[in-house]
Amino acid sequence: MSMKELSMDRICRKSYNERDLYTIRGKGMTLQQLKYLVTVAECGSISEAAQKLFISQPSLSAAIQNLEKEMGVTAFSRSSKGVVITREGEELLAYSRMLLEQADIMQEHFGKDKNRTPKFSVSCQHYSFAVNALVDVIQTFDADEYDFTLRETQTFEIIDDVNQRTSEIGILYLSKNNEDVITKMIKKYDLQFNELFTAKPHVFLNNHHPLSQQQSITLEDLEPYPYLSFEQGLYNSFYFSEEILSSLDRKKNIKVRDRATLFNLLIGLNGYTVSSGVISKELNGPSIIAKPLEVDEWMKIGTITQKHQSLSPYGKVYMDALKKHIPHSD
Repeated sequence: MSMKELSMDRICRKSYNERDLYTIRGKGMTLQQLKYLVTVAECGSISEAAQKLFISQPSLSAAIQNLEKEMGVTAFSRSSKGVVITREGEELLAYSRMLLEQADIMQEHFGKDKNRTPKFSVSCQHYSFAVNALVDVIQTFDADEYDFTLRETQTFEIIDDVNQRTSEIGILYLSKNNEDVITKMIKKYDLQFNELFTAKPHVFLNNHHPLSQQQSITLEDLEPYPYLSFEQGLYNSFYFSEEILSSLDRKKNIKVRDRATLFNLLIGLNGYTVSSGVISKELNGPSIIAKPLEVDEWMKIGTITQKHQSLSPYGKVYMDALKKHIPHSD
């Protein structure tokens, strides 16, 4: 049975209690089982997941097996070392996360418990406007409790996070060098890309750098200095690079995993990186500046989301906040 063919025999009521929440069903499927599936996938172990869920290992195993039988799939391959999710299990996992998120939204909108902890997650490349937008979301809702996540991560993981519904929104850029490959992946996972703005490439360097007084910078100017970029793990091809023009040969290369390290090396080694030119002095301080790079290139920066899923209230506010913090053409 395909997950797309699931029918829900209980949908909306004006109020829900916890029993209602976990008995929304297809053919006997419960949200509790889906929660178990997601936890096992995240832990990679039945025993570890059982401890996390505060249930016995046999009970958890039986619940997963019943779900597999009901859906007609084998979600995990099992061995003495743990469990590994199968290909059809990955599809089941994606739909499970979607249903759990929708149940959360329903509970939040209709439920009696108005004090439940809000949850929201974004995965993005290293953009200061993405951080500023999250600050706006937190200030807008002004909740006593919340569980928000901003993952500044690798390009492939951004797409995968949105596909797996680990994050509601992803932020990355397209260029004429990577657009075909990234767009193909986005379409493959039934996601959508919405452009926020188009930027010309800029060089990020420290304000005491020998090139800091120039109005613009050429590639030849940069040859003596270390080139800094964000490491992309297993997907370290130029298609997934966070920096445009990453395919160019450079004599001095340093790869890092986090923004703070990159900025420290910009200052300590007179290094440079290439990005959109959008800098937040509030977040990055006055030491980092951006200078136009003299190349005929562009960066189309935008969001990726699920094509057939509405944004949560937090997602909608976040999208509006992004537009406030990005450059606007006159």
